[in-house]
Amino acid sequence: MRAAVPGGRMDRVQGRPRYCASVGVGEYWVIQTGVGPQKAHAAARDVLSQQAFALAVSSGFACALTQAAIGDILIGTRAAAVRDGEVLDYLEVAGDERQRWCAMLSGSEALACATFGLFLSADRIVYRAAEKVALAERTRATGLDMESAALASEARAAQVPFLIVRSVSDLLREELPLDFNLFLRPTGWVKGVGALLAHPSSLLGLNRLRKQSAIAAAALTKSLQIVFNARFGVRPDSRMTMTP
Repeated sequence: MRAAVPGGRMDRVQGRPRYCASVGVGEYWVIQTGVGPQKAHAAARDVLSQQAFALAVSSGFACALTQAAIGDILIGTRAAAVRDGEVLDYLEVAGDERQRWCAMLSGSEALACATFGLFLSADRIVYRAAEKVALAERTRATGLDMESAALASEARAAQVPFLIVRSVSDLLREELPLDFNLFLRPTGWVKGVGALLAHPSSLLGLNRLRKQSAIAAAALTKSLQIVFNARFGVRPDSRMTMTP
Protein backbone atom coordinates (compact mmCIF):
# COMPACT_ATOMS: atom_id res chain seq x y z
CA MET A 1 0.00 0.00 0.00
CA ARG A 2 2.96 2.31 0.59
CA ALA A 3 4.36 1.29 -2.78
CA ALA A 4 1.20 2.52 -4.51
CA VAL A 5 2.14 6.11 -3.62
CA PRO A 6 5.92 6.34 -3.23
CA GLY A 7 7.91 9.21 -1.77
CA GLY A 8 6.12 9.66 1.54
CA ARG A 9 7.62 9.44 4.99
CA MET A 10 7.13 7.49 8.18
CA ASP A 11 6.13 9.20 11.43
CA ARG A 12 3.69 8.50 14.23
CA VAL A 13 0.12 9.55 14.99
CA GLN A 14 -1.42 8.72 18.36
CA GLY A 15 1.66 6.59 18.96
CA ARG A 16 0.96 4.51 15.84
CA PRO A 17 3.33 4.25 12.85
CA ARG A 18 1.99 6.22 9.89
CA TYR A 19 3.09 6.43 6.27
CA CYS A 20 2.07 9.81 4.88
CA ALA A 21 2.40 11.13 1.31
CA SER A 22 0.98 14.13 -0.49
CA VAL A 23 -1.60 13.23 -3.15
CA GLY A 24 -3.08 16.01 -5.25
CA VAL A 25 -4.13 18.68 -2.76
CA GLY A 26 -4.52 16.17 0.06
CA GLU A 27 -2.69 13.43 1.89
CA TYR A 28 -2.62 9.64 1.77
CA TRP A 29 -2.18 7.88 5.12
CA VAL A 30 -1.37 4.21 5.62
CA ILE A 31 -1.95 2.91 9.14
CA GLN A 32 -1.39 -0.74 10.08
CA THR A 33 -4.22 -1.77 12.39
CA GLY A 34 -2.96 -5.18 13.44
CA VAL A 35 -4.93 -8.42 13.19
CA GLY A 36 -8.51 -8.69 14.43
CA PRO A 37 -11.53 -6.50 15.15
CA GLN A 38 -10.40 -5.19 18.53
CA LYS A 39 -7.15 -3.80 17.16
CA ALA A 40 -8.96 -2.44 14.10
CA HIS A 41 -11.53 -0.64 16.28
CA ALA A 42 -8.81 0.95 18.40
CA ALA A 43 -6.62 2.01 15.47
CA ALA A 44 -9.48 3.47 13.45
CA ARG A 45 -10.84 5.34 16.48
CA ASP A 46 -7.45 6.89 17.20
CA VAL A 47 -6.76 7.90 13.60
CA LEU A 48 -10.20 9.09 12.51
CA SER A 49 -10.38 11.41 15.51
CA GLN A 50 -7.38 13.41 14.27
CA GLN A 51 -8.97 15.37 11.42
CA ALA A 52 -11.58 15.21 8.65
CA PHE A 53 -11.07 12.51 6.01
CA ALA A 54 -12.58 12.23 2.54
CA LEU A 55 -12.44 8.42 2.59
CA ALA A 56 -11.41 5.54 4.85
CA VAL A 57 -10.30 2.40 2.99
CA SER A 58 -9.98 -1.05 4.51
CA SER A 59 -7.20 -2.63 2.50
CA GLY A 60 -5.07 -5.75 2.67
CA PHE A 61 -5.76 -9.44 2.05
CA ALA A 62 -9.05 -11.31 2.09
CA CYS A 63 -10.45 -14.79 1.68
CA ALA A 64 -12.70 -15.14 -1.35
CA LEU A 65 -16.22 -16.35 -0.54
CA THR A 66 -17.01 -16.66 -4.22
CA GLN A 67 -15.25 -18.16 -7.20
CA ALA A 68 -12.02 -16.20 -7.65
CA ALA A 69 -8.31 -16.47 -8.37
CA ILE A 70 -5.39 -15.51 -6.16
CA GLY A 71 -4.74 -11.78 -6.62
CA ASP A 72 -8.28 -10.89 -7.70
CA ILE A 73 -9.51 -7.61 -6.20
CA LEU A 74 -12.60 -7.66 -3.99
CA ILE A 75 -14.41 -4.37 -3.46
CA GLY A 76 -17.03 -3.83 -0.79
CA THR A 77 -19.20 -0.94 0.33
CA ARG A 78 -20.96 -2.91 3.10
CA ALA A 79 -19.46 -5.04 5.86
CA ALA A 80 -20.96 -7.13 8.66
CA ALA A 81 -19.30 -8.59 11.72
CA VAL A 82 -19.58 -12.32 12.46
CA ARG A 83 -19.72 -13.02 16.20
CA ASP A 84 -20.09 -16.56 17.55
CA GLY A 85 -21.39 -17.64 14.18
CA GLU A 86 -24.06 -14.92 13.98
CA VAL A 87 -23.91 -12.30 11.23
CA LEU A 88 -24.66 -8.82 12.56
CA ASP A 89 -26.13 -5.91 10.60
CA TYR A 90 -24.27 -4.68 7.54
CA LEU A 91 -22.65 -1.24 7.88
CA GLU A 92 -22.22 1.26 5.07
CA VAL A 93 -21.02 4.86 4.88
CA ALA A 94 -21.60 6.52 1.50
CA GLY A 95 -19.96 9.69 0.23
CA ASP A 96 -18.71 11.53 -2.84
CA GLU A 97 -15.12 10.27 -2.66
CA ARG A 98 -16.30 6.68 -2.22
CA GLN A 99 -18.50 7.07 -5.28
CA ARG A 100 -15.52 8.32 -7.30
CA TRP A 101 -13.39 5.35 -6.23
CA CYS A 102 -16.17 2.88 -7.06
CA ALA A 103 -16.55 4.43 -10.51
CA MET A 104 -12.81 4.19 -11.16
CA LEU A 105 -12.55 0.63 -9.88
CA SER A 106 -15.52 -0.55 -11.93
CA GLY A 107 -14.63 1.42 -15.06
CA SER A 108 -10.98 0.44 -15.43
CA GLU A 109 -10.23 -2.21 -18.06
CA ALA A 110 -7.01 -2.93 -16.17
CA LEU A 111 -9.10 -4.11 -13.21
CA ALA A 112 -11.20 -6.67 -15.02
CA CYS A 113 -10.57 -9.03 -12.10
CA ALA A 114 -12.31 -6.69 -9.61
CA THR A 115 -15.54 -7.98 -8.01
CA PHE A 116 -18.02 -5.92 -6.00
CA GLY A 117 -19.94 -7.52 -3.15
CA LEU A 118 -20.68 -7.85 0.55
CA PHE A 119 -17.93 -8.40 3.11
CA LEU A 120 -17.90 -10.39 6.33
CA SER A 121 -15.47 -9.81 9.21
CA ALA A 122 -14.95 -12.73 11.57
CA ASP A 123 -13.61 -12.48 15.12
CA ARG A 124 -11.14 -15.28 14.38
CA ILE A 125 -9.30 -16.72 11.41
CA VAL A 126 -11.56 -19.04 9.42
CA TYR A 127 -9.16 -21.70 8.16
CA ARG A 128 -11.46 -24.64 7.42
CA ALA A 129 -12.78 -24.85 3.86
CA ALA A 130 -16.11 -26.26 5.06
CA GLU A 131 -16.69 -23.26 7.31
CA LYS A 132 -15.87 -20.84 4.50
CA VAL A 133 -18.35 -22.58 2.21
CA ALA A 134 -21.04 -22.53 4.91
CA LEU A 135 -20.60 -18.78 5.41
CA ALA A 136 -20.72 -18.17 1.66
CA GLU A 137 -23.92 -20.18 1.25
CA ARG A 138 -25.62 -18.48 4.21
CA THR A 139 -24.75 -14.90 3.30
CA ARG A 140 -23.84 -14.73 -0.41
CA ALA A 141 -20.96 -12.49 0.67
CA THR A 142 -17.96 -11.98 -1.61
CA GLY A 143 -15.07 -11.54 0.82
CA LEU A 144 -14.01 -12.47 4.34
CA ASP A 145 -11.52 -10.72 6.61
CA MET A 146 -11.25 -9.77 10.28
CA GLU A 147 -11.09 -5.95 10.29
CA SER A 148 -13.40 -4.32 7.74
CA ALA A 149 -16.59 -4.33 9.83
CA ALA A 150 -14.73 -2.72 12.76
CA LEU A 151 -13.32 -0.05 10.47
CA ALA A 152 -16.77 0.53 8.97
CA SER A 153 -18.21 0.97 12.47
CA GLU A 154 -15.61 3.59 13.42
CA ALA A 155 -15.97 5.33 10.03
CA ARG A 156 -19.71 5.62 10.59
CA ALA A 157 -19.15 7.07 14.07
CA ALA A 158 -16.74 9.63 12.58
CA GLN A 159 -19.01 10.24 9.57
CA VAL A 160 -16.27 9.31 7.10
CA PRO A 161 -17.15 7.53 3.83
CA PHE A 162 -15.91 3.96 3.84
CA LEU A 163 -14.75 1.47 1.21
CA ILE A 164 -13.10 -1.97 1.15
CA VAL A 165 -10.40 -2.78 -1.42
CA ARG A 166 -8.71 -6.11 -0.72
CA SER A 167 -6.83 -8.73 -2.67
CA VAL A 168 -7.58 -12.47 -2.57
CA SER A 169 -4.86 -14.41 -0.73
CA ASP A 170 -6.83 -17.63 -0.10
CA LEU A 171 -9.71 -19.28 -1.88
CA LEU A 172 -13.19 -20.44 -0.93
CA ARG A 173 -12.51 -24.17 -0.93
CA GLU A 174 -8.91 -23.89 0.19
CA GLU A 175 -7.89 -25.30 3.56
CA LEU A 176 -5.26 -23.20 5.33
CA PRO A 177 -2.22 -25.21 6.44
CA LEU A 178 -2.92 -24.84 10.18
CA ASP A 179 -5.03 -23.03 12.75
CA PHE A 180 -3.45 -19.55 12.71
CA ASN A 181 -5.63 -18.51 15.66
CA LEU A 182 -3.04 -20.20 17.87
CA PHE A 183 -0.58 -17.44 17.02
CA LEU A 184 -3.03 -14.68 18.02
CA ARG A 185 -3.10 -15.77 21.67
CA PRO A 186 -0.51 -14.53 24.17
CA THR A 187 0.90 -18.03 24.73
CA GLY A 188 -0.24 -19.47 21.42
CA TRP A 189 3.14 -19.41 19.71
CA VAL A 190 4.25 -22.46 21.65
CA LYS A 191 1.18 -24.42 20.54
CA GLY A 192 1.52 -23.07 17.01
CA VAL A 193 5.12 -24.20 16.71
CA GLY A 194 4.12 -27.52 18.27
CA ALA A 195 1.43 -27.95 15.61
CA LEU A 196 4.01 -27.34 12.89
CA LEU A 197 6.41 -29.86 14.38
CA ALA A 198 3.65 -32.43 14.74
CA HIS A 199 2.60 -31.95 11.09
CA PRO A 200 5.69 -31.11 9.01
CA SER A 201 3.55 -31.19 5.85
CA SER A 202 2.09 -27.88 7.07
CA LEU A 203 5.36 -26.26 5.99
CA LEU A 204 4.45 -26.96 2.36
CA GLY A 205 1.11 -25.25 2.93
CA LEU A 206 2.82 -22.26 4.54
CA ASN A 207 5.11 -21.92 1.54
CA ARG A 208 2.10 -22.05 -0.77
CA LEU A 209 0.39 -19.34 1.27
CA ARG A 210 3.56 -17.22 1.21
CA LYS A 211 3.61 -17.35 -2.60
CA GLN A 212 -0.10 -16.54 -2.79
CA SER A 213 0.37 -13.58 -0.45
CA ALA A 214 3.13 -12.20 -2.69
CA ILE A 215 0.80 -12.41 -5.70
CA ALA A 216 -2.02 -10.77 -3.73
CA ALA A 217 0.27 -7.96 -2.54
CA ALA A 218 1.46 -7.15 -6.06
CA ALA A 219 -2.12 -7.13 -7.38
CA LEU A 220 -3.28 -4.83 -4.57
CA THR A 221 -0.44 -2.37 -5.20
CA LYS A 222 -1.26 -2.31 -8.91
CA SER A 223 -4.97 -1.68 -8.29
CA LEU A 224 -4.25 1.22 -5.94
CA GLN A 225 -1.76 2.69 -8.42
CA ILE A 226 -4.44 2.60 -11.11
CA VAL A 227 -6.92 4.41 -8.86
CA PHE A 228 -4.45 7.09 -7.80
CA ASN A 229 -3.37 7.62 -11.40
CA ALA A 230 -6.98 8.05 -12.50
CA ARG A 231 -7.92 10.23 -9.54
CA PHE A 232 -4.82 12.41 -9.16
CA GLY A 233 -2.61 11.78 -12.17
CA VAL A 234 -0.10 9.88 -10.04
CA ARG A 235 2.16 7.60 -12.10
CA PRO A 236 3.35 4.37 -10.44
CA ASP A 237 7.00 5.40 -10.98
CA SER A 238 6.58 8.99 -9.77
CA ARG A 239 8.18 10.39 -6.65
CA MET A 240 5.53 11.98 -4.48
CA THR A 241 6.20 15.14 -2.50
CA MET A 242 7.11 14.42 1.08
CA THR A 243 4.67 15.66 3.69
CA PRO A 244 6.32 18.27 5.95
